[in-house]
Amino acid sequence: MSAADPNPAAGAALDSHADPGRAAVASAYQRFEPRAYLRNNYAPPRGDLSSPDGVGPWKLRCLAQTFATGEVSGRTLIDIGSGPTIYQLLSACTHFEDITMTDFLEANRQELGLWLREEPGAFDWSTYSQHVCLIEGKGELWQEKERQLRARVKRVLHIDVHQPQPLGAGSLAPLPADALVSAFCLEAVSPDLASFQRALDHITTLLRPGGHLLLIGALEESWYLAGEARLVVVPMCKEEVMDALVRSGYEVRDLRTYAMPACLQTGVDDVKGIFFAWAQKKVGV
Repeated sequence: MSAADPNPAAGAALDSHADPGRAAVASAYQRFEPRAYLRNNYAPPRGDLSSPDGVGPWKLRCLAQTFATGEVSGRTLIDIGSGPTIYQLLSACTHFEDITMTDFLEANRQELGLWLREEPGAFDWSTYSQHVCLIEGKGELWQEKERQLRARVKRVLHIDVHQPQPLGAGSLAPLPADALVSAFCLEAVSPDLASFQRALDHITTLLRPGGHLLLIGALEESWYLAGEARLVVVPMCKEEVMDALVRSGYEVRDLRTYAMPACLQTGVDDVKGIFFAWAQKKVGV
């Protein structure tokens, strides 16, 4: 993930005979360091939530406002390519009782497990939980928010978005899901736009007709760092995101963009901005 947060490898896997571009992505992600990624993007300055103009508050606001409409709700939700982060589900957990988190990398799934089990050494997301409670304005305690999320995450599974069945055959996740969330995943594990489109098509099969996708990603980014790993990202513009969603059979309900300010361009990537998309899968797709 990058500042924009490209998600660490949810689906970079391929065998040696697969497309060489995707195979190179898979190889690079074996050097991905979850804690380095978290330091780069969730510690100050990017992890500073005190300014409403910051990248963190913007992402949390987009999610909170969309869930506040009441239209994105149901029983089951799948987070596509969770990476080592949980912030993307803090507003979602009020609206879904069965949440599946996913990632390609075992290291990221282990990092999630530390937080979910409240183990020593887990990353501290309390600042994010407090901020979400503040912007949702319901008077909820951040400890209760975290307790609810932990209770509603029922499983953490392997995923490969480049496979037609991203969760594999006989998945433990209830399918099709009522909603999908994906933050900084597809563009970060796709070597080109065509690969991004196929990955979007693949995850769309996990979603019921009429269900909702909340997609967050990087704009005009080509690389990011996570420890020793330098990961390639497919540069995308707003229009390409819109076109890809339409091609995969979605009605785009909302599409917002954020320009990364100079003070948050810290040398850990070359991201220019972020997009947030709310899309609804058309019936019959």
